[in-house]
Amino acid sequence: MSPNRKICAVVPVKDFTQAKQRLAGELSPEARNRLACTMLEDVLAALAATPELAAILVVTVDKSAAALARRYGAEVSTVGARDGHTGAVGAASRLLASNDRDMMTVPGDIPLVEPSDFSRLIAAHADAPSFTIVPARDAQGSNAILCSAADAVPLRFGEDSFYPHLAAARAQGIEPKVVALPHIQLDIDTPDDLAVLRTLRSRSRTHQLLDHWRIDERILSARFGGRSG
Repeated sequence: MSPNRKICAVVPVKDFTQAKQRLAGELSPEARNRLACTMLEDVLAALAATPELAAILVVTVDKSAAALARRYGAEVSTVGARDGHTGAVGAASRLLASNDRDMMTVPGDIPLVEPSDFSRLIAAHADAPSFTIVPARDAQGSNAILCSAADAVPLRFGEDSFYPHLAAARAQGIEPKVVALPHIQLDIDTPDDLAVLRTLRSRSRTHQLLDHWRIDERILSARFGGRSG
């Protein structure tokens, strides 16, 4: 990553012991912890291999997440980390804006993502240099946002944040650019998300973990009649 670039990737990460509560019916707390850590590593590896980025900032109080972040050359901040996804990204955006950096924020649970996906997002942003957004696959959540400047638009995350983010950008006089990137659009929160992930081919660490667990046999059987990818 070039120090001459201005874009910093921000990844908010909650305490792994509290991760993926909606998978509690399928996975033990220890398994959910490991899944969250593995997905984060997939995301960090992709970010670290994206040449257009100047830096990666992981906002977390989780010691394992912080150690993993540093392995991939990321900076770590605890400011706002206990204030949820919105608080973590907000704190990071203020810090980056004060240092004249732009912000690309992504979650740590999009394990299909590859460096080329981030490069495509950054290239698309070059044509609309204020606010670019990638919706979740249900067109409700916001799975990636690129802001120039970092605090150009007030962000508030949640399951239904996509359309409010479009409105927030327009309220600032900015016409948002929407980009569909399937590898970014699939975040893993529910058993159905896991089932969809298992129908897709990938060399991700997360797929390797699920293969090891053979988790698809239970989840796919329950939801898709045993179909596997």
